[in-house]
Amino acid sequence: MLPYVNIHTHRPTGSGIELRTAGVHPWNADMQEVATLGERLSDVQAVGETGLDFVHGPAREVQFGALRAQLRIARERGLPVVLHCVRAFEPLMRELAACEPRAVIFHGFIGSPEQARQALAKGYFLSFGERAFASPKTLAALRETPLSQLFLETDDSPVPIAEIYARAAEARSVPAEELQRATLANYKRTFETQHG
Repeated sequence: MLPYVNIHTHRPTGSGIELRTAGVHPWNADMQEVATLGERLSDVQAVGETGLDFVHGPAREVQFGALRAQLRIARERGLPVVLHCVRAFEPLMRELAACEPRAVIFHGFIGSPEQARQALAKGYFLSFGERAFASPKTLAALRETPLSQLFLETDDSPVPIAEIYARAAEARSVPAEELQRATLANYKRTFETQHG
């Protein structure tokens, strides 16, 4: 039986594949020391979640500083990044272009199909969770995302990952197993081929 890949969760279950990350969330950019992040990266697979949030959190310049430092660390260590992005898509895309990490995952993507196309054109991954199903524009983005750039997640939701897969499969009119195969292949390509 294929495992479920849960690319971003705040409620680890110990079943399936759950990504190990460390990072400074944009909401905490003024409280957590980015300088010590390097010490916390010994057993992680990605830097995150980092990013920008123009609705919550400290001043934008503080968030930009924390993000830039984490993008540099990710690039130096050859690690992917898991991104939080709220009403900051264009600025975040500019920051990524200036210091592009090995791989990029927009977690909890709730943007428009146009934003999805911009991120996908750069080779980035989009990860969808429960909130995607409440938004017609995000559902359209989910349907358009190539399987080779798709991840699914629970984030902070208590909904089981199997249910997220079932709902995404229904939205795309494909068997859930097809999504499991695709996300497992994406996971292996992104994380099991890392150097070091």
